[in-house]
Amino acid sequence: MTDIIDKAAMALSAGLMLLGTVGLGIVEILAGAPYSPVPITNEAGDVVATPLISPQIRTGIVLAGIAVLGLYAAYKIVTPLAEDAKAGHETVAD
Repeated sequence: MTDIIDKAAMALSAGLMLLGTVGLGIVEILAGAPYSPVPITNEAGDVVATPLISPQIRTGIVLAGIAVLGLYAAYKIVTPLAEDAKAGHETVAD
């Protein structure tokens, strides 16, 4: 059971972080110029170009991946190891 949870947590967190950085970066490149994370203005202050995907959305996806890793780490700390569960507690009798 732990093996499935390990693989699922690693796949989900890696997928979210790669989607937030590489995946949406490729989408921005395919959308065309400008490659700026903030709206571009002209000298008059009018917005002439905006990014296709907001930087807040990309950051949120990456942070969700990091949060999954944090939850996975907490799970691993709380769950006992397999050899600890089998051994039990032994007391020496006099």
